[in-house]
Amino acid sequence: MTAPLQLIQKSVRDAIKLPRVILCSAFLFLIVETPAIAHAQFQQPTPEELKMTADPKAPGAPAVYLNINQVSNRELNSESYYARIKVLTEKGIELATVELPYRKHVYNIADIKGRTIQPDGTIVPLTGKPADLLKTKTKGYQSGRKVFTLPNAQVGSILEYYFQIRYNSDYIHMPYWEIQFPYLVHKSHYQCIECGYLSFSSALPVGVSIPKDQRGHLDLDLVDVPPAPKEEWMPPMGSLRYKVEFYFTSARSVDDFWKSTSDNWSKGVNLFTEPSKSFRAEMNALVAPGDSDLDKARKLYKAVQALDNTDFSREKSESERKKLKIKEIDHAEDVWTEKSGTRTEIALLYLSMLRSVGLTAYAMRLVDRNQGMFIPGHLDFDQLDDTVVILSTGGKEMMLDPGEKMCPFLTVHWRHSQTGGIRQSAGTSGLATSPQQPYRSNITDRIADLTLDSQGAVEGSMRIVMTGQEALYWRQLALKNDDVEVMKQFDQWIADMVPDGVQAHIDHFTSLDDPDSNLVAYIKTQGAVGSATSKRLLVPGLFFETRGSHPFVDEEKRQTPVDMQYGEQVADMVVYHLPPGVQVETAPQTGKVPWEGHALLLINSKTEPGQVTVTRSLTRAFTLASTDEYQNLRDFYKKVAATDQQQLVLTASAPSKGN
Repeated sequence: MTAPLQLIQKSVRDAIKLPRVILCSAFLFLIVETPAIAHAQFQQPTPEELKMTADPKAPGAPAVYLNINQVSNRELNSESYYARIKVLTEKGIELATVELPYRKHVYNIADIKGRTIQPDGTIVPLTGKPADLLKTKTKGYQSGRKVFTLPNAQVGSILEYYFQIRYNSDYIHMPYWEIQFPYLVHKSHYQCIECGYLSFSSALPVGVSIPKDQRGHLDLDLVDVPPAPKEEWMPPMGSLRYKVEFYFTSARSVDDFWKSTSDNWSKGVNLFTEPSKSFRAEMNALVAPGDSDLDKARKLYKAVQALDNTDFSREKSESERKKLKIKEIDHAEDVWTEKSGTRTEIALLYLSMLRSVGLTAYAMRLVDRNQGMFIPGHLDFDQLDDTVVILSTGGKEMMLDPGEKMCPFLTVHWRHSQTGGIRQSAGTSGLATSPQQPYRSNITDRIADLTLDSQGAVEGSMRIVMTGQEALYWRQLALKNDDVEVMKQFDQWIADMVPDGVQAHIDHFTSLDDPDSNLVAYIKTQGAVGSATSKRLLVPGLFFETRGSHPFVDEEKRQTPVDMQYGEQVADMVVYHLPPGVQVETAPQTGKVPWEGHALLLINSKTEPGQVTVTRSLTRAFTLASTDEYQNLRDFYKKVAATDQQQLVLTASAPSKGN
């Protein structure tokens, strides 16, 4: 069961993860009526603000924040937020819609005030009661978004609003200050009342500190905070933005905190997973006495993967559980009895199963790398998201991910690789980092067999064979969507692979529900692939990369590290069957483009009577790259982009003499 503090903090993280958040943090923790209420009063705009059509400090920006004020009041267990925004383009009008994530029974949203000020000074107030203004958009069983929209927003408007969040008395609220937003913030003020005894970790501009007054109140004032970086393949933005996170700890040091925290967590894991005598007997019946350790682990993994993982279906409500007479989960074997559990409960069940048959195994609690990075200096256990299992056998350790539905044995979701957390070990526990996933675990083969006519029309078939992360993505998507939606999204994916003028539609999958086999997509293809001149027919040599989006080519400089999620190998083979009387004049050149120790592109072409075969293999052995490595990385991808533009040039055979 989630503790109140963890529940609140999870609600905060869920809010940050929303795919479309109009104000990245305006919905989080927002200003209450305190002595600092002066910060929340609506302001009379200056003539310069009304006339503003662009901001020299933010060229081309859709909008800028004129003011952001956030006050957290620990004494009243509430927060409030005030924002003033200048709309500069049509896109900036989106900020008139304010979305506030909520979690039922945790807090109430109250005292909403707002107005739109037009460029001529006309004021259009937000009217209506809060209950009428807020429209609920459900996301999950007990969470969602509440939305209100400021009226008559247009280019040149100033948007201004204020609201409060009042936390229920049963919940202990920990403040969180989001400092950096998608757009420039000219002035921002943050205050935390009765927070002097709290600890905090912060990522702030160089030279900025948070002073504390004699009353234990914390104040932070900032001017011209730059927009949050927005670059290709960034690490999670939540880990890069300027921010301040508060928490309570009695630890004397970072080492002390994580030592005591990991020890307590480990004891809880061992208590939860301790198998009963009957459970041991049931698990041993699933394996054979002559099985190797890996065979036993594989059989138990298959059994636990067959359970209902509620993170991929829907967790039952308390009333549903009572109606179905489902017990609360108190121990790992309860998950086995109910044949259902969350990803964490299923992972811990698997740990218990392994230990029941005499195998040595440990739990690891880690950060979801898609959502953030582990920060040891932030002394808060709740930054850790997921649980994986470590099997120790034959002098080696192997990481397993039973909580990820459809994840193959001895594979982990990329979100759980190269990320930090805490783990159990023989006789102890402590900080740890999960290993990098080898690129050979993630292979995608794209094969096309195409018949070409003399005018460049093409017809044929394609196969895409996937192992590792690409296969896992589509299998997990299929768990939450019907076949029609999965095939629709797959068509959209392959549409960006094939040349303009070519239509490609999936016919069917094989092994979509079998994570132990390659996932294969069979695709029908037709259209116009080439352009004909009076003497030649020009055809894309690298069929799958004609419209390929090559990362980093247009990004000359880099502010943030590169995180490409996982290493992989993508291998292509295209066979063009040529029309009668047509010969190959020029084919893509055989060669390679290396980035030593990191990545390699190989190209090869082979011409035979009536056909030409072109192969391409891009191996990317790295996942992460620092800003110092960026120029080498960019140079590699620029060479790849140039190589992928090679064409296949065809000509008609000269007629024989006497004909």
